[in-house]
Order: sequence, then C-alpha cells, then structure tokens
Amino acid sequence: MPAVAQPQLSSVLGWTLADWQRAYREQGARPAELLAAYVAGPDTPADNAWIARLDDAGLARQLGELEALLAAAGGDLARLPLYGVPFAVKDNIDARGWPTTAACPAFAYSPDADATVVARLRAAGAVLVGKTNLDQFATGLVGTRSPHGAVPNSFDPAYVSGGSSSGSAVVVARGLVPFSLGTDTAGSGRVPAGFNNIVGLKPTRGWLSNRGVVPACRTLDCVSVFALTVADAAAVAEVAGGYDAGDAYARAEPPAARAAWHTPPRFAVPDTLEFFGDAQAQACFEAALAALREQGVTIETIDYAPFAELAALLYQGPWVAERFAAVQSLWRDTPDALDPVVRGIVEQAANFDATQTFQAEYRRAELARQIQQTLADFDALVVPTSPSIYTIAQLRDEPVLLNSRLGTYTNFANFADLSALALPAGMRGDGLPAGITLIGAAWQDRALAAFGARWQAQAGLPLGATGRALPASYEAAVKPVEPATNTIRVAVVGAHLTGMPLNHQLSSRGARLIEQTHTAAGYRLYALANTTPPKPGLVRVAEGGAPIIVELWDVPSALFGSFVAEIPAPLGIGTLELADGRSVKGFICEPCGLEGARDITSFGGWRAFLAAQTR
Repeated sequence: MPAVAQPQLSSVLGWTLADWQRAYREQGARPAELLAAYVAGPDTPADNAWIARLDDAGLARQLGELEALLAAAGGDLARLPLYGVPFAVKDNIDARGWPTTAACPAFAYSPDADATVVARLRAAGAVLVGKTNLDQFATGLVGTRSPHGAVPNSFDPAYVSGGSSSGSAVVVARGLVPFSLGTDTAGSGRVPAGFNNIVGLKPTRGWLSNRGVVPACRTLDCVSVFALTVADAAAVAEVAGGYDAGDAYARAEPPAARAAWHTPPRFAVPDTLEFFGDAQAQACFEAALAALREQGVTIETIDYAPFAELAALLYQGPWVAERFAAVQSLWRDTPDALDPVVRGIVEQAANFDATQTFQAEYRRAELARQIQQTLADFDALVVPTSPSIYTIAQLRDEPVLLNSRLGTYTNFANFADLSALALPAGMRGDGLPAGITLIGAAWQDRALAAFGARWQAQAGLPLGATGRALPASYEAAVKPVEPATNTIRVAVVGAHLTGMPLNHQLSSRGARLIEQTHTAAGYRLYALANTTPPKPGLVRVAEGGAPIIVELWDVPSALFGSFVAEIPAPLGIGTLELADGRSVKGFICEPCGLEGARDITSFGGWRAFLAAQTR
C-alpha cells in the first residue's frame, strides 16, 4: 500500500452512512485516505472502549479485499452500499484476522472465518476497524465486568455506559464509527443505546445469524446493531440479516409474518412503572409519552405483571445454565479467569435440575403466550429503555442488584419472541441521556424502524455525544409506515366484522384489524335473505348511495386464496372505494343475491342494523 499522510480521525467523527457514501460517490475520496486515521500506533491514546484496534497490516489486507470487491462490481459503488465504511464489532463476534476473547484473555482464540454477520457486512464493502469491550461473556447490563476496566459513559465518565455491549455503543456515540454490532440476550443491545443517546436495534431472533458468535444463552441470543440514526441501523440490519442454514437457530421470515400498523398507531404502556426513585428518568419518560400523543399515537395501559414475571425468569430461573454451558470448560480448568461477578452468576446453574428446567420452560411458554395475546391489538409496547442509571462506583458496591434493575424493561423480550428498537428520547436534568424502547411482535422490525425514524426526526436530538445535529434532509427522507408487502388489505362489512360469527376466518389466518372507516358515498347495503349466519350484501350504485361502515383487515397474502375460497355465493371479493379515496379489496354482492333482500342502507352499517332488531 502506498504511503499516505496520516489524517485526523476528527475529520470523520459523527459521520453517518450518508456522509461516508457521499464522500466516496460524490467527492472522490479514497478508502486508503479516510481509513488510515483508524490505524492504532504507539502514540494512540489508551481507550478501553476497544479491546483490539486496526493495525497497518489489517488495513492493507482489507483495502486489497475492497479493491477486489469493487472490481467484481464493475466499479459501481452503488452495488456496495457499505463501501469503505468503518465499523466495529463486540469482541464475542468472530472476525477473521482478529482474536475473539469475550473480554477474557484466557479464553482467546483466532477464528478461521468471519461470523456470518461480519462476512455479509464485509461483502457489502464495510471495513472492520476494531473489536470492542464488553461485560465478560456478555453477562451484564452495566459495562463494568471486564478485565480491561469499566467503559465510561459517553456523557459523564462517572456513570456506566451500559452493557454488555458497552464498547460497541460508546464508539458509535462518540462518532468514531457510524455503526457497530453488539449482542442482546437480556437488553445488551438496548440499555447501552439508551445510556449513550444512540439507536439500538434488537432484531427478531434468528433474522441476524448467530453463527460465529460466542453464546451467552444460545436459545435467546441476538446480534444487535448500534447506529447514530434509525435509518442507518435499519440499513445495516438489512445487509447483515437473512436466513443462514449454518445457524441452527436461524429462521426465515414466514410469508405472513409482517403486519401493517393501525391508523393512528396504537401503543401499549405498562400499567405500573418502576423507576426506583429516579424522578428524572420518570419525567423524561412522561415527556416522551406526551410527545408520542402529540404525534397522534393512541396509548393505552396494559397489565405488566406477566412481562415482569417473565423478565425475572432470565436470571432467577435455569437459563443461567445456558450461560454456564458457554464457559464450562474455562470454569473447570481456570476458574480464576472469570470475572468474580460473572462467575457467581453462572455458578447458579448448580441450583437447578432437569425437572425444574422443564417446569420453568412451561411457565415461560405460558407467559409468552399471554404477552403475545396482550400485544396482538397494539402496534408496539413503549417502555423506558432503563428505569434509572448508576455510577460506576455504585455498581461496584451493588453489582448484582443494580444490574438486575437495569433489565426491568428488557429481560422479557427474547423470551417472548419480540423485536425491539431503542431510541433517544431527550436529556435528563443532570445532562445524561434518556431513552425509550418500542417493542413489537416478531418480524415487526421494519415497521418499528419506520416509526422510529420519524420519531427521531421530530425529536431533533443531537447524534450520540458528537454534538452533530440530525441532517435537515433526514425527515424528508423518512418513509411512512406502509401496508406490509406480504398482506392484502380487505374491507369487511358484515359477518366477518370483529365479534361476528365469521370473524374467525380472518383471525385464524393471522389477519390483523387495521381500522374502522367508511366506504365512499356510492354504496347501498342489503340484508340478504336465507343466509346462515345472516349476512349483508354491499352494492355500488350510480346514485342514491351512502357511506357504509367497514373494517379494514390485513390478510396474509399466502392465505388470501384459502380465505376467498370460503366465501359463498352470491358474495365475492371486488374493489371498494373508501371515503378518503383509497381503493381496497372488499366484499361485494352479485345482483342476483338481492332477490328478497331488505335495503338497510339507512342504518349506515351491519352492526347498527342488528342492534335495531333486538330492541
């Protein structure tokens, strides 16, 4: 590699993906010039956010690989969306050419290959510039359980940065890289985001492969993404994600998995909120709820008891045995290599036998089902990312109790198979960040990101700890939440309405109620004769019509055909016009079906007609 002048890292601090792409595509910058600033030399200041940093040989090797990628792409930078973009990974994720330590030097090994997620990012042109510090073996939410020392908060070094993905969050918050990878089992990809004013995307389990990741709890682990903006986090997840047959816990997205959001969005919030006496955290969350309501979101309280009970199972139940399984050989051969707090946690595995494990799993499944049913009518659950924040000194005095408090609103998510997005939500009175987390059903990642991007645009907060403002063009680039691409929106008018006899034909297919609205004025409604159960018929007319109440449901495309097959003559599916001008599929009636039917248009809808018959 030809010698280049050593640039200052300050010149690229706080750059987003768009900044890096603009530098290469429009300004003619070269990776060798911009990335040389990441090479650590003997004069590089100590920084325990990193465990390993880029050297000259590593940069030269990756620049050569990058040249080969660009040649294979025919020189088209658009085919390499992360061309020359620096990133970091938590040091429990394998990267070829870098040791993996999980913050335990005695555990270190040199992997032969990249973890799947790292390989996909590199294939898109990204350049790895370092591996980051963590709570040892990803056991903790604090960032203090490392032989390399506690990683300080980006805003106040007296406070914890959050963990276990402490280093990955901090290097993004400080603007050193535009994105990084962490892992999230109990909240490790969300709590550090909240404590450092950045975005933390915890994807649906199995979307991002865990192959090449040192497990914490293998059945629950997720690779997570930190970024300065929601748009960047979502873009990175799209590159890194996708089914990996080499990961036994990877999952392909089911055809009917995504659901569109209600209009306006409906969020749940816990009926009881615990802040452990932190009035500033409580005030920030209440302000965030007020801001959501101003944006038109409907917010309703739900019973939080099942969530809290499920969260407690993670560390009070037999899942600590999964953590022990990951370190068993090290514990047997060199137990002193383990952080004392981490060692104490994993040794709790001895308290549980196989029978207790199955009993706990049965309870987990029951609670997860309750939670999923509770959230079924909502687009997301909104919670504080953390109920409070503590100093490093406080964590040293109470390492287990205070750590457990930080997981109050995170520990249940992977247990219940939920997706989550941690978002910046303002600054506390003491100058520390506060965050909220949106939690949705599995495979709601993209809908969460679409809403989260709008939230970030309207919040107008600086990016991480960089002091940089969100670009003015960001809000204009945010796309609205659109109907899921793998569903068909259907207007129902009668026996398929909520609570009606045939509604099960929708609910059993995973269809989701989106809203109640009206047709355009050009329709008439009839009560059909001799139908069981009783059904109405909707007919479009040239004149004399009226708006008719309908419900809009999103039906999974893969199951739409079987739904239509159950519709008896004289009914069928056609295209309806709604009062606001939209066109959707919906129930219509053949003219022959109106023989003997009663015109009930004046009632305005099927429910009103039925109610009148019982008076």
